[in-house]
Amino acid sequence: MSHWKNYKEDFVLLLEAGFIAVNQADEDAALKLFKSAELLDPSNPMPKVGVGYLHLHKLDLKQACQVFEEVLEKDPKNEMAKAFLGISMSLAPTSMEKGEKILEQTTHSKDPTIKTLSNTAINFVDTFVKKSPTPVQGEKKHK
Repeated sequence: MSHWKNYKEDFVLLLEAGFIAVNQADEDAALKLFKSAELLDPSNPMPKVGVGYLHLHKLDLKQACQVFEEVLEKDPKNEMAKAFLGISMSLAPTSMEKGEKILEQTTHSKDPTIKTLSNTAINFVDTFVKKSPTPVQGEKKHK
C-alpha cells in the first residue's frame, strides 16, 4: 500500500478532474476519479462531496441529500457540502423551505465562492422553482 504515497500530491488533481468529469456528464470517469482521490486520502470528505455533486447533477436529489448529510455528520463545518445540500433540498418540493434556510446560512460564508453559489441558488429557486407554471407557448388557457 505504500506505493500510493508516491501519488499523494495528485489528490487535488484527481478531485478536480472528477468535478470536471461530472460537468462533462461522464459519470463513469467521475466515479473512478473520486474513488482514486479517496484512496489517496480516505479522511478527506471532498471525494464524497464530489459523488454527491454527481447525484445533484443527475437530479437524483434524494441520493444527493443523503451523501451531503453523511459528509456533514462527519464534518459539520464543510460549507460546500452544506451549500450543495441546500441546493438539493430546495429543488425538491417537499424540502424546498428547509433547503432555502440552509442556503441562507451559507450566504454568510467566509468563502466568496460558497457565498456566490448560495446566492445564485436562492435566486434560481425564487425565479424558476417557485414560479407558477405558465401555459406552453401556443396552448390556449382553458376556462
